[in-house]
Amino acid sequence: MGGTFDPIHFGHLRLAEEMAVALSLSRVLFIPAGQPPHREPPRIAARHRLEMVRCAIAGNPFFAVDEREVQRAQPSYTVDTLTSLRSELGPEQTLWLLLGADAFLGLPSWHHWQRLFELANIAVVTRPGARLLQPDAMQEPLKSEVLKRQVADPSAVGSAGSVWFQQMTPLEISATAIRTILSQQGSVRYLLPDAVLNYIYEHQLYIQT
Repeated sequence: MGGTFDPIHFGHLRLAEEMAVALSLSRVLFIPAGQPPHREPPRIAARHRLEMVRCAIAGNPFFAVDEREVQRAQPSYTVDTLTSLRSELGPEQTLWLLLGADAFLGLPSWHHWQRLFELANIAVVTRPGARLLQPDAMQEPLKSEVLKRQVADPSAVGSAGSVWFQQMTPLEISATAIRTILSQQGSVRYLLPDAVLNYIYEHQLYIQT
């Protein structure tokens, strides 16, 4: 599971938890982006975002943090990350890439996006009532890939190449909103773990003085 995690919050953690259960995952790797190529640079330095993830997942034996994108000098392309993971895990290990619906719909703009299906299965998180699968929401060539690869039972997939859609509990929490509230000296308690909030205050992140 990648992302800028700027900052990590309960929406990220609940997504990972629900997908871990739905897909019977042995672990979830949180991979903070170093230099995301598709968006503005993160507000906060990678080392802080990495540490906030460590704070957030501490105590969950099924969650782990992976530093490879933060340590990479080049932009954080997902295809490179999955290639690196696949070389470590071998060709037989089942690997899932966890994506939100918005990210999935933008997949054709990603670097070598069709290679992602060769390297991993893709699990797409949707909200109840989402229009993700309606024809006007998904354009070619992504629609063709979904029609070929969508599965009804994620327990029967191979090591890579399948797409699974999973509804999750809707939590209307965004990192953008958290940053805005903090910049205005507001309270974000109960939007993210206390350990992350303590780290933010300790290092005066997002807070305008």
